Amino acid sequence: MAEESDLERTEPASARRLEKARAEGQVPQSRELMAFLVMASAVGGFWVLGDWLTHHASSLVRHGLSFNRDAAFNPEAMTTVFAELSWEALIFTAPLFLLTIVAAVATPVALGGWLFSPQALSPKFGRMDPLKGIKRMFSWHSLGELVKAILKAMLIGGVIYWVVRKQQDQLFALAVQPLDTALPAFGHMLIFAVIALVAGLAVIAAIDVPFQLWRYYAGLRMTREELRQEMKELEGDPQLKARIRSQQREMARKRMMAEVPKADVVVTNPTHFAVALKYDRERMGAPQVVAKGMNLVADKIRDLAAEHRVPVLEAPPLARALYRHADVGDQIPAALYTAVAEVLAYVYQLGQYMAAGGGMAVPQPPVAIAVPEGMDPGVVTEAEA
Repeated sequence: MAEESDLERTEPASARRLEKARAEGQVPQSRELMAFLVMASAVGGFWVLGDWLTHHASSLVRHGLSFNRDAAFNPEAMTTVFAELSWEALIFTAPLFLLTIVAAVATPVALGGWLFSPQALSPKFGRMDPLKGIKRMFSWHSLGELVKAILKAMLIGGVIYWVVRKQQDQLFALAVQPLDTALPAFGHMLIFAVIALVAGLAVIAAIDVPFQLWRYYAGLRMTREELRQEMKELEGDPQLKARIRSQQREMARKRMMAEVPKADVVVTNPTHFAVALKYDRERMGAPQVVAKGMNLVADKIRDLAAEHRVPVLEAPPLARALYRHADVGDQIPAALYTAVAEVLAYVYQLGQYMAAGGGMAVPQPPVAIAVPEGMDPGVVTEAEA
């Protein structure tokens, strides 16, 4: 039972699954919403630009029917007139066409946002398989589309029937009316019919949009096994991640060891801890920890210091405090300024002694360097006890 539940698509699509589907050009779509918006924009355009379109259309018709006898028997002149009329027709109908194009483009943007996917444009030869085509024809999706088309036809047919029944008396009366009164009356009837049709398309779109969204997200549902596999891919292989972390630590350790020869002094425990310090009065506000380690790493730091003639000073409390409270690359804590100052003073005196060739008293290393209470992790205070 557990295996069956893991194979059932019961989990919502993850963000990665949705992003992948979007990259492949799969976004929610509703042809009914597009039909409604295009029709509504066209009706709105006619409503706003009706007088302007009527004026230009009548002018275009008068211009087209007005020509002299020579032009009627001159094919080249007729071609020129036809080109001019076509251009004029295109100019004054361009706002209406532009409005409907914007409505057609806005539909997918409203549902799925702006999307350009090269993968959606690539050819998919699997769709040319006749067997798969027949299977799609008799699928549940095709059956649902058929039912939707029948309901859509019934709704639109019902709207048209209602409009005709409501306007039948006025429609029959047009036959006996003069042309000047019949045309405006027919125009009002046509506008009423189109508005009713747009209202019917709005009902269809209001039903289709939630259905398309539900079908889109339902089609992208995932099994629990797919979710686990995706999480594993996102998190990565634990062994590989451990190996990467190990390599990163090794690289950081090598960079740290490269700074030991540049240090001014190495403070040791003397066996368990070693901390290398450097101080540049012009560039640093306080001494900086350039390397630190314990046990084997501490031994390596001491060996490098001895190899490159870096002074090594045994000060267990200070070494422990520096190791605990300062990371590599950080300046020492302000509480340890005094203790480190004693160490650096000794180092500078030792440097002067070496530069003088031993012609002065040998500097004595500081003894029992004190650190503030609570800074040495090797000492248990009364409060902790």
